[in-house]
Formats: sequence, structure tokens, C-alpha cells
Amino acid sequence: MKERTKSIVYPLLLLAALLVLWFIANRYLGVPYYVLPPVEGVLAALYRGYVQGDFWGDFGFTLASMAIGYVGGCTAAFIIGVLFAEYRWLERLLYPFVLALQSMPKVALAPLILVWFGFGLESKAIMVALVCFFPMFINTAVGLKATDPALLDLMRAFSASRWHILTRIKIPSAASHIFAALQISVVLGLIGAVVAEFVSSSKGLGYLINAATTTLDTSTMFAALISLAVLGIAGSQLIRALHRKLVFWDRGEAGRTLTE
Repeated sequence: MKERTKSIVYPLLLLAALLVLWFIANRYLGVPYYVLPPVEGVLAALYRGYVQGDFWGDFGFTLASMAIGYVGGCTAAFIIGVLFAEYRWLERLLYPFVLALQSMPKVALAPLILVWFGFGLESKAIMVALVCFFPMFINTAVGLKATDPALLDLMRAFSASRWHILTRIKIPSAASHIFAALQISVVLGLIGAVVAEFVSSSKGLGYLINAATTTLDTSTMFAALISLAVLGIAGSQLIRALHRKLVFWDRGEAGRTLTE
């Protein structure tokens, strides 16, 4: 069996085993519904949500805040990471402030962001951007600094400009670091979006979970959690596919993903 086939089949087999255990726990072990809802209850909640249309508005809101914040946060982090790698004086000046921002718990920042930017999509997207920022920033800076010195010396010997060295050598060399950060940030961005929706929102999958908590509707909670998991897996797989397609020159250990 090919490795790529194994990476698909094995998780599906594990999922099937977990569903069987879930069914046994509900049917024969007497686990309360508010601890572990019946499988058919979760499937019914998913049916109501996506076939009858109850979840699409919440799903779209979370997806929109995630996409806007992810693109904005990763773009800003990439630019600042490049500047820090290229200008050491800028790194020495500003890195303590970047580290201080990262050290602040994002849950604690969420109420302040809501006060500043309101309770709509903007505040959720900013929360996502903050969560995505640091992994992308640090991986970009570290990847650029890890460029092979021999390649840099060769380019300088041919009087290459700083811009050409950056775009032709440094960024391609750091591409696997950058895509690793993009893949991590997909999952972190979803967490940021849900945290912001927990704090205050009238839309989104996080809001849906919060609302279901008040009525102990664990079937809806599990359905929303499954939706978030699918969204995270789809985003992560998209980044992996782009990595394999675009970074064709890096097939070594640095360019391998966890399941390859």
C-alpha cells in the first residue's frame, strides 16, 4: 500500500473504530446523553444544520472571519518577518514589543478588541490575525536567516542586488518554513475565531456552541465541533497541496509534512 493511501485509509479506520466505541458507550454502557450524545442525534443535528440550512449562516460567518484574519495576519507577519531578517537594527528595536504582544493571552485581549472594533466581523478577523501572526512571523524570519551562506556569497560575487538575493535565494530557501507556518496558522486561526465568538457574537460556530450550552444540546455542540474540525482539516490539506505544488524544489526533510 502506498504511503499516501495509508495516510487516508488509516485515519478512516480509526474513525470507524471510534464511532463503534461511541455507539457502544451510548447503547450499552449507559453514558448520559449530555456527556456523549447518541451518534444518530449528532447526525440529525448535522442534517438539520446543513440540509435544512440552519448552520450555513454561522458556518459562513466563521469562515469569513477566519479567511480575512488569516490572510491579513499572515501577510503582515510575512512582511515584518522579512524586514526583521533583512534589517537587524529593526529586529533589535522592535522584537521585545512583538514578543510582549505574543505573551498576552488572546482570550484576555478579546474583550478589548471587541470594545475597539465592535461586535461584527471586523473584531473576529482581527482576533484571528493576532493568533496567526506570530507563527508566520517567526518562521519567516528564521527561514530567511537559515539560507545557505554559500549561496549568498555566490550571489554577492555576481554583484546581485539585495532585492534579487531576497527574492531569488532567501525566500525560496525559506519556503518550507513559511508553508509550515501557514499550515499551523489555519488551526490557530480557527481557535481565534471561536474564542472571539465565545466572548460576544450573534453568529458563527462558536456562538452556536455557546447557545447550545445553555440548553445542554450536546448534539448541536458536537455537530458544530465536527464542522470546525472539517474546516480545519480542509484548510490544512489545501496548504499542504499548495506546498507540494509550488515548492517543487524542496523534497528533503525540511519540505516534508507530518504525514509524508
